[in-house]
Amino acid sequence: MLKHNLGYPRIGIKRELKKACEAYWSNKIDSNALFEVGRKIRVENWKTQEKANLDLIPCNDFSFYDHVLDMSLLLGVISESYFSIPKIHSNIDLYFSMARGFQKNGWDIKAMEMTKWFNTNYHYIVPEFNKNQKFFIFSKKIFDELEESKRILKLVKKIKPVLIGPVSYLFLGKEKEKSFHRMDLIENIIPVYIKIIKKLKEVGVHWIQLDEPILVLDMSEKEKEVFKYAYGEISKFCSGINIMLTSYFDGISDNISLFQNISVQALHIDVVEDSTQLEKILSFFSSESKMILSLGLIDGKNIWKNNYASSIQKIEKTIESIGEDRIMIAPNCSLLHVPIDIESEHSIHIDIKNRMSFAKQKIYELNDLERIIKGEKSILFSNSSLLEKSSSIFCDQKIKERATKITDKDIERDNHFHIRQKKQKEKFHLPLFPTTTIGSFPQTKEIRSLRNKFRKKELSQEKYDEKIKNFIVDVIRKQEEIDLDVLVHGEFERTDMVEYFSDKLKGMLSTENGWVQSYGSRCVKPPVIYGDVDRIGDMTVEWICFAQSQTKKLMKGMLTGPVTILQWSFVRNDQPISHTANQIAWAIREEVLSLERSGIQIIQIDEPALREGLPLKKKDWKSYFDWSIKAFRISSSVVKDETQIHTHMCYSEFNDIFEYIADLDADVITIETSRSKMELLKAFSVFSYPNEIGPGVYDIHSPRIPTVEEIFDLIEKASKKLSIKNLWVNPDCGLKTRKWKEVLISLQNMTKAAKMARLKLSNLS
Repeated sequence: MLKHNLGYPRIGIKRELKKACEAYWSNKIDSNALFEVGRKIRVENWKTQEKANLDLIPCNDFSFYDHVLDMSLLLGVISESYFSIPKIHSNIDLYFSMARGFQKNGWDIKAMEMTKWFNTNYHYIVPEFNKNQKFFIFSKKIFDELEESKRILKLVKKIKPVLIGPVSYLFLGKEKEKSFHRMDLIENIIPVYIKIIKKLKEVGVHWIQLDEPILVLDMSEKEKEVFKYAYGEISKFCSGINIMLTSYFDGISDNISLFQNISVQALHIDVVEDSTQLEKILSFFSSESKMILSLGLIDGKNIWKNNYASSIQKIEKTIESIGEDRIMIAPNCSLLHVPIDIESEHSIHIDIKNRMSFAKQKIYELNDLERIIKGEKSILFSNSSLLEKSSSIFCDQKIKERATKITDKDIERDNHFHIRQKKQKEKFHLPLFPTTTIGSFPQTKEIRSLRNKFRKKELSQEKYDEKIKNFIVDVIRKQEEIDLDVLVHGEFERTDMVEYFSDKLKGMLSTENGWVQSYGSRCVKPPVIYGDVDRIGDMTVEWICFAQSQTKKLMKGMLTGPVTILQWSFVRNDQPISHTANQIAWAIREEVLSLERSGIQIIQIDEPALREGLPLKKKDWKSYFDWSIKAFRISSSVVKDETQIHTHMCYSEFNDIFEYIADLDADVITIETSRSKMELLKAFSVFSYPNEIGPGVYDIHSPRIPTVEEIFDLIEKASKKLSIKNLWVNPDCGLKTRKWKEVLISLQNMTKAAKMARLKLSNLS
């Protein structure tokens, strides 16, 4: 029984990669210094996994920005526009230009599109394909890192290079033109994969991991045919090396027949997300296959200790069915999605900490499972005892009961949207194409330093509050000068849109160093939902009311929605997720009511994570939307008709779920469309969205500054699909990670474009 890992976190225990990348982008360090930071992280990762006694250790799972973008560089999938940029002398600058755009010395090239990685909060850079796309080995990263790992690990048999499989890579991309389907490129791409695999074999590699998460989806007939062709060719031309196909985030039992005539040596399945698939797959393995089965037993998306009894049951069932020599064990997916080491946490209550497991601990759990199988039952008894231990920390019966007694009245506004809209327009007197932002403004070094001093108790509450108020006043004046219509307070008191609320809700906690990569250098610190959730008192009211007192313009109250708090936290796994969602929703509902009573007339309840929580198979969508939409409506339906409820979503594919988004019944939704060039608007050809909407016109995930003309062009495109009386103008996300210089110019251009639209497009009404 071999133990292996699919991938390890790459940011460094102290976010060294983030700091190095940002220093390189601002010309504070050179590429050699950047590469040295990357080397040190890789070496530390390999040594950690070697010490944990893994039989196979991944390499090429490290990335300076995104592993999908790495794959595009490896395969030469690079737009000519990036090659045309002057003074790009290295692959790393080309690479970062693709991820972040390039705007310098008169050159202005946009970043590539970015979207969510399946049902996670990780974002990847979307590959772009031409009809006659040529593939070739462009980047040598995988080969360089292999040689590096050989020097560290000594034994090349332990090294398992990781690549995104060809079918999933094509699936994750997009066509630049409509005259072809990207899956038709399979015959072009497979020879390059075969060449890469052969080169890896030549230097002594025994195992290669090809990630094919497409296997957990509802694959089309075309995709299935492409899959069979791809691995038929790889099987034919890549003998003598062990290919492991990995799937994760759901089950593959609906697609298991694809392996009937394919000769790969191992298949990895996720039995955390779908344990029910095991029986069907074991039946196939018993009768149809000689492959090794890798069981994904350790949860790579959550931070709770493994239930050894449950895992041992699956291992024993598999051994009984196909034999011990045909089984591997591993985490269900890459550990990219969890923090690195629980031992970096020093303030978590011991009863809670004892139940937690980060990346480093998870790979050691594989050792425990192996030892239990070999007869060390005391490890099993200790684990079972720990998980069965009950504590008042985790449970509050009153909160549980309230969350199960929600009525239809609790999830309905008093009147339909068209009645509410009329009352709101009469009350607010906003112009056509009203302008606003999503909520946050740049978090400067000064703000971070201030917060750090307050945390260390070097600053009193009084002094801290006074300085935060100064930042709020300053950002209000900036917005008034730009002439935005609806203002925000800037969120300077908040470290993160979820973490801030976790510190103020019972049943949740924040970690000290539980960082996880979201995209590029952007890291987040997901809170932990360990118990029943309740609101202790006002969370935002004082700050929002202070901000409103400083301006005559409308000020938005800013809240994070229940589904996003749930999805962007590590959630307790001892009760149905819908129950936890309802508990959070009720806490947000009470805050919404408090804001309204305090005179706040516009309240935004952000739900950027609604799409990423969606099950990967359509048969499971209805159940998900039943509880997730209910949770949002619990939080938002308590207000009067005149109070305007906004929500926000970003960086996901929304075209296929707009009817569900409409069911949220928010008065206004703001949504990403700028990086994807308003592709979202295709949805409105078949679905008439009933409420107001702000399709984002300014891509905040790139440092480039959009021009007035390009923003106006996006507004005009939106105006052709949507009623202009329902259109808002806004960036596509919060401005927290941007610099003030670019933000001010971009927002000035945005308001100029909105005013231009009022003059040129008003006749469309």
